[in-house]
Amino acid sequence: MVTSKLKQLLHVSLSLGMRRSDSAQAPADVSSTPAHPSSGYAEPWLLLVHQLPTRPVSIRVKTWRRLQQLGAVAVKNSVYALPNRAETREDFEWVRAEIVACGGQATVFQATTIDTISSDDLRDAFRRDRREAYLGLARSIDKVARQSATKRRRPEPRSLEKALRGFRERLAQIEALDYFAARGRGEARAALTQLETLIAGAPAITTDPRAPLDSAGFQDRRWLTRPRPGIDRMASAWLIRRFIDPHAQFAFGEAKGRGETGTVTFDTFEGDFSHEGDRCTFESLCARFGLKDPRLPELAELVHDLDLKDGRYGRPEAALLGALVEGLRQLHEDDHELLARGIALFEALYRGQLTPQAASSPRRHVQRKARRN
Repeated sequence: MVTSKLKQLLHVSLSLGMRRSDSAQAPADVSSTPAHPSSGYAEPWLLLVHQLPTRPVSIRVKTWRRLQQLGAVAVKNSVYALPNRAETREDFEWVRAEIVACGGQATVFQATTIDTISSDDLRDAFRRDRREAYLGLARSIDKVARQSATKRRRPEPRSLEKALRGFRERLAQIEALDYFAARGRGEARAALTQLETLIAGAPAITTDPRAPLDSAGFQDRRWLTRPRPGIDRMASAWLIRRFIDPHAQFAFGEAKGRGETGTVTFDTFEGDFSHEGDRCTFESLCARFGLKDPRLPELAELVHDLDLKDGRYGRPEAALLGALVEGLRQLHEDDHELLARGIALFEALYRGQLTPQAASSPRRHVQRKARRN
């Protein structure tokens, strides 16, 4: 019965001007095909034709969610479309393999035309889906922004930072699936910028009862720390050079250098800046200098979890960051080179937060998340 149904679908598919896309016949290279119809080029499509088993019922829900996560548009029942590109071909092949593994049948085709719907209408369908996603995200951001502007209902700073991270990730995921420049992106970005501005003006997460130190009194210093820098010293050195002392020079040794003219010690026992209570050195520096950059709390949570190992924030990325730091320690015997590499690593993390939509990773993140479901 399943085979018969699939054959009927394939017959319809072939009548729509599609060709089988298998290992013997890869999709045409369309990497240079313009995304907009105004360019005068026809947009090739990929179509997934599938037939699911009747049991278990959960496979239908799982497949539907997977196709939604990939941004596919339903052409008709059991036929879904994506633009014909290398990454979308991979997406559909993963879905096809999972359907087959569950006892269903599926085939991926490429099509230059589809009789049941014009290419312009199909592009508009993709744009509508992305526009709804953008506007839905903008409404969610606006709701949090309104709460943030009301003192009585203002969420806790950590909750605001968590919400902001989630909104950034959602925007990056939507943009990764925005194949035809849908409207609404500007509204979502503007709402996100407004929320970032509100949070930046909020009290620093790492508050300190003492008056913030003025970084002007810490310029062109020699910053002394322990040998063989790890996660906290790498992160702190990056923080010092970016936000406190741009021309900082770093040295390695014991805290005996403390008190020397022009020398500041950090992450050393009884140093000028070190662990304070349940704070790591990175958090202490943020608090003592009153740093309010909205991207710092996320980095602080990662450093805290790795350095203090108390699992307070439970950041899933911490394990990967820890492995990278340990890899740098194994690669570089010279402490100055090791610290320079660590500073570069944290600069890359910081910049990656600045422009999440420009990274190539969100699309792969969507796929990995989908495959785990």
